[in-house]
Amino acid sequence: MTATLWTEQELIEALGATPGAALRAPVSGISIDTRTLQPGDLFFAIKGDASDGHDYVERAFAAGAAACVVTRQRASELCAHGPLFAVDDPLRAMERLAVASRVRSRARIVAVTGSVGKTSAKEMLRLMLSKTGSTHASAASYNNHWGVPLTLARMPADAAFGVFEIGMNHANEITPLVAMVRPHVALIMTIAPVHVEHLGSLEAIAEAKAEIFSGLEPKGVAVLNRDAPHYDLLEARARAQGAKIMSFGADEEADAKLLRCDPAGDGARVRVCIGVGELSFALGAPGVHMAHNALGALLAAKALGADLLVSAAALAEFAPPKGRGERFVLESKSGAIILIDESYNANPASMRAALALLGATQPGKGGRRIAVLGDMLELGPQGPAMHADLATALIAAKVDLLFCAGSLMHALYEAAPSALRGGEAPTAAELEHKLLAALRGGDVVMVKGSNGARMGPLAASLRQHFSRAGASA
Repeated sequence: MTATLWTEQELIEALGATPGAALRAPVSGISIDTRTLQPGDLFFAIKGDASDGHDYVERAFAAGAAACVVTRQRASELCAHGPLFAVDDPLRAMERLAVASRVRSRARIVAVTGSVGKTSAKEMLRLMLSKTGSTHASAASYNNHWGVPLTLARMPADAAFGVFEIGMNHANEITPLVAMVRPHVALIMTIAPVHVEHLGSLEAIAEAKAEIFSGLEPKGVAVLNRDAPHYDLLEARARAQGAKIMSFGADEEADAKLLRCDPAGDGARVRVCIGVGELSFALGAPGVHMAHNALGALLAAKALGADLLVSAAALAEFAPPKGRGERFVLESKSGAIILIDESYNANPASMRAALALLGATQPGKGGRRIAVLGDMLELGPQGPAMHADLATALIAAKVDLLFCAGSLMHALYEAAPSALRGGEAPTAAELEHKLLAALRGGDVVMVKGSNGARMGPLAASLRQHFSRAGASA
């Protein structure tokens, strides 16, 4: 039997509205998308840039919604479909429900932000904390002005832990979100030139990320990457909010220091120094950047009261989130090809980390390391130069062949040694046939770029192509 998430009385009090008819079922979930709506969900008809949730109310009830939250202006035309909560603004109503969820909760809460590594750290925390108690966490990368209140509204009243990812593109976006979440621990993964086009500088990015401390509960803990640019600024902003500071990284002063990260199958063997002792654990994803993510997550879990050894042992079960280092074996006629799918997003810091991961991956017999890179967006006027600067990382990673998609990546293609240039194209789709013609058994191919560069569909197309070829063979 599905547990009740919200009673009708709780909804009336939080939403400030009474349903026009009896609920069709107990409310067991919250939805803003009829494509994923489950029977018993309360559907919020939010109006976005591209679509209006009110146009899907009938579909929501057909899918089993217990009730829908709509604007007062649309309630009369939609009431025939099922019970409605008529409110001023469905998004504001969902925010009120999120606040009510936080008020009733006794969970220990962590909020995660940073230029890169947020989702990986969030998933590590979900895994680690679930070994100690019932854990509620953001789905996918639900970290914006819709995703954060949606995640809070979905949190069961009896959850022992809550893990929230909070993102931003501009200044003053994190402040209202963290005011809802009110974390006991705030984790900042790192600071990198992501969204620098909107914010102007790394210092401005650090200031925007530091907004997360404004919502910390009294005697809260700030977990910071001691290797990150503007660490001193972040530490000062956290202390100004009365937070206790814990740090991680390679720095000698870090509370959790990375000592070793050695490849081990599809993962890594990590050795760290935490406090006065050393600890070794298996991590189910390769790469030094993933080991640093694990360090930050471990400190955050420790600050929430989870057992350190139990948490570290859980990391062996971790698998990279979609498009963030997933590995696939593609069967070609000439042998196996390893695909490293890093296509979810990209910026200079994550691109260098992905290239280092490619460099640490050994090709098969006769194989090569192949980087397939798309534009990194939102870098402002320095974008072309930041792309060209990746040439040194290509060489350090011993990349044998480079394929580039997009006008910004043209700068890297020109800066790379001529022997590495495998092909370029204006778009990822146009690059595909050149890449397919070059691949052979033993190759390791890594695909990465910003979401707007459409490298994800390219990675998916490679998998489909070789799946068909393998079936044919």
